[in-house]
Amino acid sequence: MPSDEIAANKDKPDSRWVVSYVAVVIAMMSLQMSSLGFAPLLPTIKQEFQMTFSQLGMFTGVYGLVALVMSVPAGVLAKQYGEKRVLSTGLVLLVIGLLFLSQAASYEQALSARVFWIFGYRLSFVCVMIAIALTAPPNLKGRAMGILGAMASLASVVGAPFCASIGEALGWRHAIEAFAGVAVLGLAIFWVFYVQRPDVIGSVPQNDGKPQSAFSAFKIPIVWTIPLLGLTNVGGFAATFFVPSVLKADFNVSATDAAYLISVSYIAAIAVNPICGFLADRFNRWLVLAIIVALMIPASLAMTSKTLLIFQIGTISLISLGLASTHQLYPTIAELMRGRDVGPLMGITALGGGLFGYLGPQVLGWLRDWSGGFMAGWYALTGASVASMLLILFLKNYSERQSARFASPTAA
Repeated sequence: MPSDEIAANKDKPDSRWVVSYVAVVIAMMSLQMSSLGFAPLLPTIKQEFQMTFSQLGMFTGVYGLVALVMSVPAGVLAKQYGEKRVLSTGLVLLVIGLLFLSQAASYEQALSARVFWIFGYRLSFVCVMIAIALTAPPNLKGRAMGILGAMASLASVVGAPFCASIGEALGWRHAIEAFAGVAVLGLAIFWVFYVQRPDVIGSVPQNDGKPQSAFSAFKIPIVWTIPLLGLTNVGGFAATFFVPSVLKADFNVSATDAAYLISVSYIAAIAVNPICGFLADRFNRWLVLAIIVALMIPASLAMTSKTLLIFQIGTISLISLGLASTHQLYPTIAELMRGRDVGPLMGITALGGGLFGYLGPQVLGWLRDWSGGFMAGWYALTGASVASMLLILFLKNYSERQSARFASPTAA
């Protein structure tokens, strides 16, 4: 076979990627069902272990702390051992953590099980993003991530009534065990149908012929601006936790109606994610991401309204756009670097999400206590959207300059 035909076949995407992609989506859904779907069980778990509200905050907020610790190592491990092994290991750890939680006899045991659960979740989550970045063809990455985001949102919407119905009939412990069963099913499907690219694992040479270090990506200064992009969804993440309190304090809305508003926001994300993915594939990824974040600015300002309808529209927009920005962030950032460095790059990106996922609600709570109202918090989220939009435009310019540099025939 002629060498040019071999090169053409090498660059042509293998149609079998769809099977691997579906396996990754199923694994993601099995992760996400328990991650956000267990929220209806929290009042019962709190009562079971006689938690204070501070302890409950630690029990739920440990997600952000674990994300800070695990995001970068998850990317490095995926680079060294392959995303299939590391994602599968994460799912196993998640199942063990859920099963330990279902058998916990004290708050300390429950918290330890929760840490183990989130440890596995974060390991798997980072590898899901890596798997999509490595599997989907370049011209379909946006849509692939958009569909992934839609299915993750669907899993969150389904997970809450799934566990609530089991919890009411059999108790919260059996509901947690059911989540573990779903994760086992996701693990089995992923392991059987996902095909690891053989060129991802092993020593990949640099331009000078020397093998890359596992930490080579961290030596590039621009990489350390990426965690700041965790600001893109800080508004949506923080709003998810604070909207019920705002609705109660400012509009005298019941907890049930607040939960309904959050559910509608995630349902809206099911539609918004694929649309944003399609636009990212059709147009410039960086520019589309910047526009998504720009739309979050008026959404954040709408949260300051004393008119309930405007506040509801702002909430739905902020949460759904925030989820879309998160899923489009990963394939966009992947354009900064190529090859096996995708692993650490995805880990650094996830680090930003964990950092601001933890700090966002904390800052909103502090501003609420300091100002006596929620206005300062919504203005802070508006500023965060402005800052992240400007950073995205800066990285867009950097990425385009780098592409032009390497495309130039005079480039060394």
